Formats: sequence, C-alpha cells, structure tokens
Amino acid sequence: MEVEVKIRLDDASAHQKVVALLTAHYQVTHLQQNVFFDGAQQELSSKNMVLRLRFYNGDERCVVSLKGKAVIIDGISRGSEVEEDIDVARARACVCNPSQLVGSDCKLLQQVIREYKCEKFLCLGGFRNVRNVYNWEGVQLELDETHYEYGTTYEIECETSDPERFRQLLGELLDKNRITYRYSTISKFGIFMAGRIGALD
Repeated sequence: MEVEVKIRLDDASAHQKVVALLTAHYQVTHLQQNVFFDGAQQELSSKNMVLRLRFYNGDERCVVSLKGKAVIIDGISRGSEVEEDIDVARARACVCNPSQLVGSDCKLLQQVIREYKCEKFLCLGGFRNVRNVYNWEGVQLELDETHYEYGTTYEIECETSDPERFRQLLGELLDKNRITYRYSTISKFGIFMAGRIGALD
C-alpha cells in the first residue's frame, strides 16, 4: 500500500515560490515520460488498475508500475503499487508495439498477463513530468510540473506513513509563505484520462 500526501499548487507562480523556498533541501531533478496501457478488452481499467511505463531522463532508466484502486481524500492518497525496472530498449519497443508487452521477461508484466488474462494490450498515451526532489523534514518531497497536451499542473507529493502530520506541516509552510494551494482530489492519471485540466475542480 502506497500512502501519499498530494497538494495541488494553483499556478506557475506558486510553483516557483516553492522552488525558491526549498532550494536548500534540493537533491535531484528527474525528467519523466509516463506512458499507460490497458488490456484490449479493458481488463485492467475495468478493475481500476493502471499499468504504466515511466522513462527517466530520456533513456536513462525505465520502471514498469501496476497501480490499483487509489482513493484520494482531502489530499491523502492510498492505493496499491508494485514496481520493477525493465530494459529501456524493450520498453521503447512496447510503446511502439504494445503486443511486445506479452513477450517481455519482466516478472511484473507476466504477473499482469496471468492475473488479469490480458492477451493483447493497447497504448493509451501519456504525459511528461518534471520532478524536483527534496529532503525535507526527514521525508522525500517531490515537486511536480506536469505537462499534458492541454495544459500544465503543479503538485507537491510526499510518501509517508504519517500523512495527516505531513499534510499539516506542508499546509503550514505554504500558508506562512502565502503560497496558494488546495488538496488534490484526482490523480495525474485521472486528469490525463479526463482529457482536461478542469477535471481537478
């Protein structure tokens, strides 16, 4: 089970204020490309499961993830997630030809095929994300700038076993510095599938 605090920043100005505020805690920036898949008969989406390939910094690394049944309430997201690294060249081939997912030797993909009886896959498309990572208050804080075809969103994420405490700490930090925000109510994938930024309202 993955538990995360998710706070949506109102605009680019709020995002830049957070960047400046957290400069001393900065660790690394990841350029991410996220590509999503479903079974040809909606075997995954019908069970609220999400299959994703995430490429890091071009072709530096790729991770396949299976996420399921995430629920976001008042900025706290809870849902299952399993991940495994996958060969980048094979992953690129799967984006071009999703049928290659079936022949992959990736254990997680084979599990998906077996458990959800996916004989064929469809590529749903995806979006790009710029993720700044910070070490803040003993946790890894992720500041995202997510680019969809129809606009950009900004969000702070924090995976933690004490989400209520860190939601409060983040709220106090943003309030103190007059940075406008709201609790997230929908995932990035949800916005992508809705096809509009307004889906987060």
